[in-house]
Amino acid sequence: MNVQQGAWPTVRFGSLVRQVKDLTDPVADGLERFVAGEHMDSRQLHIARWGDVKGSSLGPAFHRRFRPGQVLYGSRRTYLRKVSYAEFEGVCANTTFVLESAEPGELLPEMLPFLMTADSFHRHSEYWSRGSVNPYVNWPDIAKYEFPLPPPSEQRRIADLLWSFERTARAKATALEAARQAELVALAELYDEPGWPVQRVGEAGEVQLGLMRSPKVHAGADMRPYLRVANVGDDELFLDDVLEMNFASAAFAKYALRPKDVLLVEGNSSRDQVGRAAMYGGEIENCCFQKTLLRFRAGDDVLPEFALGWFRRCQHFGAFARVSAGTNIAHLPAGLLSAQPIPVPPLSIQQRVVERLEAARELRTTLAEDLTQTRNLMQRTLNVLLQGPGASAETRTAAVDCSA
Repeated sequence: MNVQQGAWPTVRFGSLVRQVKDLTDPVADGLERFVAGEHMDSRQLHIARWGDVKGSSLGPAFHRRFRPGQVLYGSRRTYLRKVSYAEFEGVCANTTFVLESAEPGELLPEMLPFLMTADSFHRHSEYWSRGSVNPYVNWPDIAKYEFPLPPPSEQRRIADLLWSFERTARAKATALEAARQAELVALAELYDEPGWPVQRVGEAGEVQLGLMRSPKVHAGADMRPYLRVANVGDDELFLDDVLEMNFASAAFAKYALRPKDVLLVEGNSSRDQVGRAAMYGGEIENCCFQKTLLRFRAGDDVLPEFALGWFRRCQHFGAFARVSAGTNIAHLPAGLLSAQPIPVPPLSIQQRVVERLEAARELRTTLAEDLTQTRNLMQRTLNVLLQGPGASAETRTAAVDCSA
């Protein structure tokens, strides 16, 4: 039905899109690649990473076959906006929806992934998500989503424009990955000096495990923000989703963060992510940290930035993975981290290393910001184009504001 003259008809997502539930035994069917949730990047259609079926111990949930041209959608934690366009055949878990156009004459397959990256689609998905710790959405609720459907000729024009945006973003993402690899080379080479004096980490600074989250600290008079594993990336903090718990005065004195504290991931289901490190810069007032993280506070003989570079080197090149404990969940306990070696050359040498690393980091962050700007422009363009010719000026302005 037309909302007003000139507007596109409003349709239900489920009337034009179907969920594909093709079952597969990936080994028996000769599939080579599997895509898990961690392989799908937020706000990026291109699947740049995957796992190899051969040699992997895939759980029973990995039985959904997907094919080129289909769209993968992460139904868990939908706020992460994981929508991926399949360019190869593979298998995914049953928590990843495999979707395709059920009526290609009405909804072009090339248009589907962009409909699913629109802000209005994600708002709908988040609204219908259930659960608090690991929210999820069901297909029947996704199918309720309503949107204005452009005519096929307009879909083709929109899709061609947005795919050109996507190709540009992919080229910039490739340049960013090259900068990251160059930074790893710098981490490997700049610390490769066997003549430097060495200390234990616990001698070079203070190692502290965070406060355990338990029912007794879920509420109280001293609720304060704290960082957890989800907030600590590789040399970056993610601060859009910061939780709170009660830190009484004694606990606050022990677990409060200061600028230039280095945070490391203490435990992770992926062993190669144990020890992932980033520096806290005072971004959040009165912020503390949880037991899933370790804090390193450098002593007088070590520059915090030099220590961060060393920890990142240990994580990226497997030193932390090799010494970590545990089976299902790998851990780097405070005592184990404290016992690890760290080079401690003169501060003047440390400063030179830090400056070289900062140059590599600046290139990476500049390229990352450029890529983000491109994706933001693409998102704003998408939101406006999908409003249709009958949308009011206020609606178009709101669409731009939502993606800003």
